[in-house]
Amino acid sequence: MVSNNEHILKVQGLRTYFRTVEGIAKAVDDVSFHASAGETLGIVGESGSGKSVSALSIMRLIQNPPGKVVEGRIEFNGTNLLDLSEREMHKIRGNRISMIFQEPMTSLNPVYTVGNQIAEMFQVHQGLTRKKSHERAIDMLARVKMPSPEKRVREHPFQLSGGMRQRVMIAMSLACNPEILIADEPTTALDVTIQAQILELILELKEQYNAAVLMITHDLGVIAEIAQRVIVMYAGKVVEEGPTQSLFDDPKHPYTRGLLKSIPVLGLRAKYGRDRLTEIPGIVPSLYELPRGCIFQPRCQESMPECTQILPELKSQSQGRKVRCHLY
Repeated sequence: MVSNNEHILKVQGLRTYFRTVEGIAKAVDDVSFHASAGETLGIVGESGSGKSVSALSIMRLIQNPPGKVVEGRIEFNGTNLLDLSEREMHKIRGNRISMIFQEPMTSLNPVYTVGNQIAEMFQVHQGLTRKKSHERAIDMLARVKMPSPEKRVREHPFQLSGGMRQRVMIAMSLACNPEILIADEPTTALDVTIQAQILELILELKEQYNAAVLMITHDLGVIAEIAQRVIVMYAGKVVEEGPTQSLFDDPKHPYTRGLLKSIPVLGLRAKYGRDRLTEIPGIVPSLYELPRGCIFQPRCQESMPECTQILPELKSQSQGRKVRCHLY
């Protein structure tokens, strides 16, 4: 394991493009960030901002064609993952770097029992026997607090609830004690009670394994609760970055402020004198037709003349903050 003050993951100048009949979609365009062991990094933004594509790029799971990482570096413990062969990457993927996908029902194989799918992780990456792998599968289900793990290990995904299937996904992801865990919307489609249990479980297991966690979500409430740092993405670019508390207390980019104002607040009228949530006008632009200048300019209520002509750089501020905006 890498000590907490070192960056176990460094993404530098990542560009992932998709070539289609409509043109080139710049899904991830010059994205850089880092994560340390034992840290939770939140990645937030609306749908289409490039969060999931960034994660799939790290895992080397971008389907080619049409997608391809065209530029950048993804360093894991100093090794550029983009330089590895598929055989070498296979030894890392699911073993040292794991990912919890958005929808467990489509990620789990409906033909095999969940026990077989967890056991396969031990057989492939640790060379354990079938019997020993089965025992470890039961142990992992117990660790993720699955009720009656000896019974559940023999069941198929369709026999489990959404929360149970997500626990199976977490058990598979943590089976080999990964150094990096990427959680892509792990609480989507789960009710609030189960959401809280899943998030608490991820944090407990992160502490146990000292793993770096990349929490990808559009839910800023989740980020406020569990992340130490956060990056905000919009239309394939990072528009703001910083320690979670600092960013929430003083959001600098107009997009970040819009996201925070759109969070439902109990007693909205009593607190702010209004009934409706603040909304960000417009929608995320098409990746085939990005606006000239600042990519957020068409939706920004603080736009200036230079915003329509020049794309602002992501500039460092105080307290580890970075922001991509002409206001700064």
